[in-house]
Amino acid sequence: MADKKPEQPDQKDELSYELAREELVETVRRLEAGGTTLEESLALWERGEQLATICQQWLDGVRKRLDETLEGDTGARG
Repeated sequence: MADKKPEQPDQKDELSYELAREELVETVRRLEAGGTTLEESLALWERGEQLATICQQWLDGVRKRLDETLEGDTGARG
């Protein structure tokens, strides 16, 4: 079976899962800390949504890859 990368997010700024998650954690921390203007809060919220989508796309791609691998292993045995 050929090695495949997890499906990459369809974002211009393709981030690894780890970088997207790290930025998401920091974004949430900043939102929870408060002290930002409404406009800044909205921008942080929107960026958080983008980052959450990127993370979910990575996780979905990994799940699909795992499922395909497990199906291949089952088919080879039986």
